[in-house]
Amino acid sequence: DPKRSGSNITLYEGKHFTGRKLEVFGDCDNFQDRGFMNRVNSIRVESGAWVCFDHPDFQGQQFVLEHGDYPDFFRWNGHNDHMGSCRPVGMHGEHFRLEIFEGCNFTGQCLEFTEDCPFLQSRGWTKSCVNAIKVYGDGAWSPLSSGQTGHPGLPLGKRVQSV
Repeated sequence: DPKRSGSNITLYEGKHFTGRKLEVFGDCDNFQDRGFMNRVNSIRVESGAWVCFDHPDFQGQQFVLEHGDYPDFFRWNGHNDHMGSCRPVGMHGEHFRLEIFEGCNFTGQCLEFTEDCPFLQSRGWTKSCVNAIKVYGDGAWSPLSSGQTGHPGLPLGKRVQSV
């Protein structure tokens, strides 16, 4: 049963969750195959995290959407209302974690995460930036800037290593 996948997104033709809607519970490679035109003006992510694409077959510009309401395409940084496919971001298995580091070569202060953390300082991070990240397991992580969380952000460095 696709509704048991744990991820749910609803796409709306109109802004502010109006007009025709398409409810998706897993990979959807072409909205038109489901009778929904490729015009999306608002989105409600009920559960999970999603990657939406502006073309069918998971092609084109990508938009990562986490739980929440997106009343117009500017909220997901879209430049227009064109969207053609989407899929949930996989969180496979039970053992996934992330480590952030102060130093560029995975040195210095280190902090480990196994769940969301909207504000690094709340976990004791005292540095002004993150310079290296290690991702363990099959989890998917989405680093956010201050504009996306509403909290003062930390600039991320350039080095990411998947372990």
